[in-house]
Amino acid sequence: MSTRGTWFMRDRPVVIWLIAALLVSLVHPFFAYSRWLMVHLVVLGAVTHAAMVWSVHFTEALLKTRADFEPRRIQTIRLGVFQAGVLLVLVGVPSELSVLTMIGGTLVSGAVLWHAVMLVRRLKAALPGRFRITVRYYVVAALMLPVGATFGILLASGHDHAAAGADATHAQLLVAHTMVNLLGWIGLTILGTLVTLWPTMLRTRMADSAESASRHALPVLVGGLALVVTSPFIDLPVVGAIGIGLYLAGALWVYRPILTAARQRPPYAFPTLSVGAGLLWLPVGLLLMAWSLGARGSWEAIADNYGALTTIFVVGFALQVLLGALSYLLPVVIGGGPSVVRAGMAELERWSTARVAVANLGLAICLLPVPSLVRVVVSVLTLAALATSIPLVFRGIRASVRAKRAKDSGGDPGAPAVGAPLSKDEVAARTAESQSQSWSRPQLIAGVTIIAVGATLGVGLDPSAAGLTMASGTAPAAAQVSPTGETTTVKVTMKDMRFTPDSVDVPVGNRLVIELVNADPGDVHDLVLASGERSGRVSPGGTGRLEIDVVRASSDGWCSVVGHRQMGMLFTVNAIGAEPTAGSDAQGEGSTGTSGTTAHGSTGHGTPGGSGASPAIDFMAKWGGSSAAYDPVLPPLTDEKVRRITLTVREVKLEVAPGVTQTRWTYNGSSIAPTLHGRVGDTFEVTLVNQGSMGHSIDFHASELAPEGPMRTIQPGESLVYRFTAKRSGIWMYHCGTMPMTSHIAAGMAGAVIIEPEGLPEVDRSYVLAQSEIYLGAQGDPVNADKVAAEQPDAVVFNGHANQYVDHPLEARVGERVRIWVLDIGPNRPTSFHVVGGQFDTVYKEGTYLLKNGRGALDPPGTTTGGSQALDLAAAQGGFVELGFPEPGRYPLVSHIMVDAERGARGFIAVSE
Repeated sequence: MSTRGTWFMRDRPVVIWLIAALLVSLVHPFFAYSRWLMVHLVVLGAVTHAAMVWSVHFTEALLKTRADFEPRRIQTIRLGVFQAGVLLVLVGVPSELSVLTMIGGTLVSGAVLWHAVMLVRRLKAALPGRFRITVRYYVVAALMLPVGATFGILLASGHDHAAAGADATHAQLLVAHTMVNLLGWIGLTILGTLVTLWPTMLRTRMADSAESASRHALPVLVGGLALVVTSPFIDLPVVGAIGIGLYLAGALWVYRPILTAARQRPPYAFPTLSVGAGLLWLPVGLLLMAWSLGARGSWEAIADNYGALTTIFVVGFALQVLLGALSYLLPVVIGGGPSVVRAGMAELERWSTARVAVANLGLAICLLPVPSLVRVVVSVLTLAALATSIPLVFRGIRASVRAKRAKDSGGDPGAPAVGAPLSKDEVAARTAESQSQSWSRPQLIAGVTIIAVGATLGVGLDPSAAGLTMASGTAPAAAQVSPTGETTTVKVTMKDMRFTPDSVDVPVGNRLVIELVNADPGDVHDLVLASGERSGRVSPGGTGRLEIDVVRASSDGWCSVVGHRQMGMLFTVNAIGAEPTAGSDAQGEGSTGTSGTTAHGSTGHGTPGGSGASPAIDFMAKWGGSSAAYDPVLPPLTDEKVRRITLTVREVKLEVAPGVTQTRWTYNGSSIAPTLHGRVGDTFEVTLVNQGSMGHSIDFHASELAPEGPMRTIQPGESLVYRFTAKRSGIWMYHCGTMPMTSHIAAGMAGAVIIEPEGLPEVDRSYVLAQSEIYLGAQGDPVNADKVAAEQPDAVVFNGHANQYVDHPLEARVGERVRIWVLDIGPNRPTSFHVVGGQFDTVYKEGTYLLKNGRGALDPPGTTTGGSQALDLAAAQGGFVELGFPEPGRYPLVSHIMVDAERGARGFIAVSE
């Protein structure tokens, strides 16, 4: 017969699921469903498995039932069914195979219901005793999971969870699914357990009111949860807010004896510090959810805050409680006496204070409206602090097992059952044990320092987003003004490229507070004033704040994200009673410098005009021998029918003309996006990964599908999968569709998809040339949105670089047949593609042949003498031409809109014998 001392081995899947969650978190920007996977690997995989294992253990300890009441073999089978169901769900949802999701959800629900039945049987078989209420918590919690699983199956089969903010029905199901599972299954299990486990972990007596508090709180918790789950289906968010309030009241009632125990003996080592921190996050998440439902009054508000809510409930609450509890339980259940327990604890509690401090301070910062790079750096530190528990668990188990083997006799007859109340003698004995690493002030200081350094590093990487870069341009001078001591506050909504309201009247001398709400589902915004104040970047669904201590003069404002100002995101602070200042006018032009540039220039994150004058391009300058031209050769056509491509958004400083650099927004790091090549009937599965500093998207002209989902804007660190099947041939443009598209396309976020016409004959050489425009700010700055709006390009180029094929020409041989695919990316200029000294005998434009082997569409059969001199294309149009060369030489290829050829749209084909 197995003993309780070996039962912990069935908890190994918890560590496996946590390792899987860690691996997904490391690569989450690179594939879709990664965030969903991280949440469910932790909650459904690790936390749920631990709840099933340890609730049985605690039930047996509290009810004093026989260890063989239910054979371990049967329990192992139940856990196996559960694990199989989890695996099917984790495969079924990302792969969108609803049948796998349904089977997996059914297996999970069946295993947990089976678990509940056996808990009830233990209750009936046990003699009357204290803390039977804890087992009732487990039973009620287990009944919740099948309900939540049903909602989850509905979400997976009928809605795209990534588009939750735009779908009210999805948001309603999301509330029900999340709350039943997190607050019902996980929340009730944790609250029921900690009433007895918490004082045991602290090695102190249990409060006399512990049992009655648990008993009185359970109906309040269940009643509140019932209101939360019901409220979406009766469409009354206020009922949900009331339900959250009731649940919070019940949780705080359970907290009373927990706090009493903590006052008797404060948390001092990793298990109690981690569990205590987790308990603090639960009311924070409940208050945020109640505010989202009550104050904002919509299910979409929950969807908007879904990332923050799941982070709080999953990472802050559930994961920290799990890690803390396991760190205590594993050495104790292995047993072997105090010396063996101390050996395991010594490993599990390494750097305990620093780990908890970094994890919780980092988590708090990540939930605040901080710049994206600050969030990235701090989140990495938080993940590292949490992840250290995984190797330490292995070290702790190994240390305990080694210490146990070293003893002449095993076990500790005086050790109390885990989770059982302690007597006075037991408390004294436990307190007398030498403590492992306890709470450490130096470690706390070290943890705070680590987070402070990380946040500072994030600010240093993106000072503009943190509001530390002063606006360039000349702000109006203002007269000296005495503060009035009064405050003017205005709430401004940012949506659809507008500030609403777009101005505020404020008396001179007042303090001004502008509260910003970003109501755009896909765009980051900010507010910059010509006087230098900045709000910092505000993420979709987030809030920001801009303050002026003393208003002295009127000032213009704008959103500094590239192109947003040109799209109309303008704001005005009207100072009532201010004296006119020199250099200002009715249109606020005093907010810009003489070059027409603004604050955004020096930051590299979207200046309209740059912080300085644009560098002059010498179109006669040569590219150095070490410079590498963009490869114009058409990628070969392979045989697969499903073509999987990853396009990663990166901001890269590139040389766009000899000696002239620009920060390009790229797919995969080149000045122009890679060319995709396929046949009619091929399926393209494109994973878009955003590693930039702002929202981006992708739009394939070669696809036919509703744009709302796959073409949506995703934020930094996010990813999506875009699937389409090519149904028609041609050279199709793809590009970023985030507003303003002109700036995103001009910055380099566009490329070609070539779907070959049926029966397309082979040629000796195939090239791809995509014409686009360069709009420069200062040296190294990103695209100049002012010039884009005014249609004033600094250069017109083939494949992203001016004149690159002058010094790195295309190649051909006499007698070879050459096909040149041409796409006009724009965003604004047309092209008239021409090869000097050559004539086209085949011209294919926008899906049809204008000329094929010298015969036009209306020419009689047998005609072979027709020719063409140019392929004319408007923006987003494309085609190809074919020609041969009668003798060696250098044949210029140009846009015959000659002003564009003279500013970079030219090159050569070097023809040899």
